[in-house]
Amino acid sequence: MTFTVHTYGNPESDILLVQMVDDHDMETIEQETAYIRELTGDEQFCLRAVSVNSWNRDLSPWPAPPVFGKEDFGDGAARTLTYLLEEVVPDRKAGDQAEKTVFLGGYSLAGLFALWAGYQTDRFSGIAAASPSIWFPHFTGYMRENTMRAEAVYLSLGDREEKTRNPVMAQVGNAIKEGCSILTDEGVDCVLEWNKGNHFKEPDLRTAKAFAWLMNRP
Repeated sequence: MTFTVHTYGNPESDILLVQMVDDHDMETIEQETAYIRELTGDEQFCLRAVSVNSWNRDLSPWPAPPVFGKEDFGDGAARTLTYLLEEVVPDRKAGDQAEKTVFLGGYSLAGLFALWAGYQTDRFSGIAAASPSIWFPHFTGYMRENTMRAEAVYLSLGDREEKTRNPVMAQVGNAIKEGCSILTDEGVDCVLEWNKGNHFKEPDLRTAKAFAWLMNRP
């Protein structure tokens, strides 16, 4: 399993944004970076966009049958997270004068991966889950049975995303509201923002809004 890391912004910044991406995301990543600057008052940050090899395999926390197309979901999320913690996110070292604040985020299945990763480690101060695939089988049950280790979680969804004939994906609206309730009851600083449109509208802006909310918190 190999990944390609693309760096944007200021590598020396104390704020590090990590995002799992595919080729489609890379087409708009510079626009997303510009949106983040605009939404945070030109605050300095470094964005590391990590390209995955197999979207369904590398970002899925456990195997699941396909809900669209013919490709199953794998169980590569644990290996992907290990790579991030060992190769992309700086270690916490005693005596560091300024430890980086790290936010993990993503769109769609990458948003679900970020949400899942927040339950595995406390290395991420916040999770930016833009239109996450929270319809993923058994995921809200997993949330109920585990403890979020990030301080803050941003969730969003398009107001037309649940309007689909696919019976699994049609549950996304109920699932994200349930997920937000679970996190809020747990004491996590969580917000759920509804955007106009379906799943494919303005993913770069939606992801930028997710990261910006985390960066703008007091």
